[in-house]
Amino acid sequence: MIIAENISKDFRGIHAVKNVSFEVKEGKTLVLLGTSGCGKTTTLKMLNRLIEASSGTIHINGHNIFDQKPELLRRTIGYVSQNNGLFPHYTVAENIAIVPNLLRWNKAEIHAKTEELLDQLKLPFEQFADIYPSELSGGQQQRVALARALISDPPVLLMDEPFGALDPITRAQVRAEFTAMPFLKRKTIVLVTHDVQEAFELGDAICLMDKGEIVQSGTAKELVFKPKNAFVKSFFGQQRFFLELKSLTFDDVWNELETADEPFGTKDFTSSTSLWDGMEKLSNLNEKMLNVYKSADKSLKYFTLTTIQTAYKKYKERI
Repeated sequence: MIIAENISKDFRGIHAVKNVSFEVKEGKTLVLLGTSGCGKTTTLKMLNRLIEASSGTIHINGHNIFDQKPELLRRTIGYVSQNNGLFPHYTVAENIAIVPNLLRWNKAEIHAKTEELLDQLKLPFEQFADIYPSELSGGQQQRVALARALISDPPVLLMDEPFGALDPITRAQVRAEFTAMPFLKRKTIVLVTHDVQEAFELGDAICLMDKGEIVQSGTAKELVFKPKNAFVKSFFGQQRFFLELKSLTFDDVWNELETADEPFGTKDFTSSTSLWDGMEKLSNLNEKMLNVYKSADKSLKYFTLTTIQTAYKKYKERI
């Protein structure tokens, strides 16, 4: 768990971050979202003391980070930056092994863990372990950076625009591989991005920042359906329809769907699927209707484009 209370950072009298507070529960992902210069990266770097806070307190898993030596603190926190930070004169395997070597792991353990991570990130060990970063594509370099941040199994992971330098197709692929990694489910993650769609896909909670302050924090659904002020409303304005459908799940509109007496098609979708993803699945599978399953009560319903549109309109009327 991460608890930040009233943290601020001043640079020669300029307030880069002002009295920011948030809490990230264990195993959850918080996204710091905002435009360039809003203070989100400065806020992130105060969590591992790459930037020292001017005031405020930060506790990680019950420990005050200012009571720890910065270099020891950082060994317990994974960190991924936009520019990947790989050492060009180290091979892929050597880059990944930096922290395990500092922790004095044995070679067999380092080898096994490196192989496991590379395979999960679609970089077969035999093919990639002994080559250098310059021989990798941008997407491959970022996968290696992710592996390096995760190899020591830190409880906390900090990510600063980790997919921002990648082209849209590669970014979506790496993001999907990242979210599918099983041991991420227990990580406490803080991620910085200016990409609204990325924030909605990855964040359990979102802090929208502007001019060094948190303007509004909450779930994606809370931010788009209950904006606190004009800034929040305008920030999401151009993508509002997409974001509303992306933030709503079939659970939110379950009562508006028709009960299915028997399954349609060959595949069930869970009720935690977003309405937008449901629409995409209908299109990609070339189906007119599909069934959706709710595990809580084992009920089965179906949806079409028309039922999604109707359910969406009724939800907006209710709130």
